[in-house]
Amino acid sequence: MVEMAKMFTIQFFFKSLFFFWYRFFFKPLKNFQRTNSISYITTTIATTQSSFNKYRKFSSSSSSSLLHRSDLNEHTLLFDVEGALLRSSSVFPYFMLVAFEAGGLVRAIVLVLTYPLVCLVGEDLGMKIMVMVCFFGIKEKNFRVGSAVLPKFLLEDVGSEIFEVVNGAGKRVGLSKMPRVMVECFLKEYLNVDLVVGREMKEFCGYFLGFMEERKNNNNVDQHVLELVQEGKGSCSSNIIGISGFRNKDFRHHEIFSRCKEVYLVSDGDKKSWQKLSRNKYPKSLIFHDGRLALRPTPLDSLFILTWFPFAVVLAVVRIVAGLTLPFDISIPLLALTGMRLDSSLPAQTNKIHGDNNEEKVKGNMYVCNHRTLLDPLYLSFLLRKKVVAVTYSLSRMSEILAPIKTVRLTRKREEDARMMKELLMEGDLVVCPEGTTCREPYLLRFSPLFSELCDEISPVAIDSHVSMFHGTTAGGLKCMDPLFFLMNPFPSYSVHLLHSVTTSSSDDDDDVSSRFEVANRVQSQIAEALGFQCTKLTRKDKYLILAGNEGIVSSSSNK
Repeated sequence: MVEMAKMFTIQFFFKSLFFFWYRFFFKPLKNFQRTNSISYITTTIATTQSSFNKYRKFSSSSSSSLLHRSDLNEHTLLFDVEGALLRSSSVFPYFMLVAFEAGGLVRAIVLVLTYPLVCLVGEDLGMKIMVMVCFFGIKEKNFRVGSAVLPKFLLEDVGSEIFEVVNGAGKRVGLSKMPRVMVECFLKEYLNVDLVVGREMKEFCGYFLGFMEERKNNNNVDQHVLELVQEGKGSCSSNIIGISGFRNKDFRHHEIFSRCKEVYLVSDGDKKSWQKLSRNKYPKSLIFHDGRLALRPTPLDSLFILTWFPFAVVLAVVRIVAGLTLPFDISIPLLALTGMRLDSSLPAQTNKIHGDNNEEKVKGNMYVCNHRTLLDPLYLSFLLRKKVVAVTYSLSRMSEILAPIKTVRLTRKREEDARMMKELLMEGDLVVCPEGTTCREPYLLRFSPLFSELCDEISPVAIDSHVSMFHGTTAGGLKCMDPLFFLMNPFPSYSVHLLHSVTTSSSDDDDDVSSRFEVANRVQSQIAEALGFQCTKLTRKDKYLILAGNEGIVSSSSNK
């Protein structure tokens, strides 16, 4: 009994000790840990909710609310080019343009063949493959696709809804996954974007290596961009608004987007409902652009182009042979059977003047037309059913040899050119394109007034052309291939309309200088009105400086 009493006493002592320590030490510590855990969880949830609350879905209603914000011009807008600005999220067409225009046909074929692999390996690795195929070995100094070719196709892919928001911001920053050399000119020159953040290309001895700088090296760039963004309007991070796409997986971790007060996310479904940005809303008119491809080269269209190419070459050769060797009565119907279209009209009162009875005429007629392709004089000959003489400011030697009509090169010396053209007028009909170069868009360049002092009456001619696959003009490529590319289109069309004659004075007095310019401007306005085009004061020199970096003078010994 004594031993049991001792055991009970010992157990009671340890239980009392345990409850003592539990009550005064372990229980407060446990409550403290529980309180800290709840506080941590609450803080984490609040932070997460705050982070996700700034992400909103971009829709028509949010677009309208952003557009009508009175303080939008005081904010800096960061937008994802591929994910938010462009209606299509696919960047393949732009790389195809780089491959075809800068690298040639073989490089374009390689890009199309590797496209299935690009789709399989994922977005990041696929981008690297396309960059390697398109840029490897391209000379950086000669790369003008980003400024001369891509802006047209990128502008045509901009959504009208997102453009209104971007255009209303005080400062605009565009972020792109594509190389910066592909998008910088488009964003800065045509959309007035202040800053462009894109991938930098690696180069060696002036040639692209086909690699882009790694993303981990972009942290310093992002920090530098943030410093530039925070200058002027929208200087604090609370005034920065971001717009990105749902498909962009990197935007949440992007240093720049993390500083945004609000981030709007655009879905592919919303972008499909966007309207195409109309031409009259372009911040800067698209007057000049270069490149051979006339259609947006999607993967399917690119495959069709490459499949059609060998047949197109054969078809173009057949058309050239028919136009060079056969008389008009046979060649015109035959060319129509091959798919070529000609829409023409003659003023009623000029039918007798431009007929076949030229024996009673003292000199030939002066035809003044706008310039669309090198085939303009030839199509005018088809309309008149007789050959005319064409004067040009620059023409490749091969084009002169293959031309079915007589072509005469001007020297750019006013007195000498005027004397030469007067002599040609005494021999027969003469065609002159006073613009001095071609223009693809619905604009007319400034007319040189030289033609207005050569005869008392001139015949304006309104000319337009339409192609579906290849452009028949170029500023930086081989000019001798221009007619071939135009004739490679499945159904190229031309419209040639003779307008009412314009009376002028052929006096050489200095007092008539202003009247010569007035006549040139009147003829330009008459042709522009007939075609629905817009007159400009731009010249041939302006075009080639923008597209090719030169003045567009072709040497007589050059095949270019």
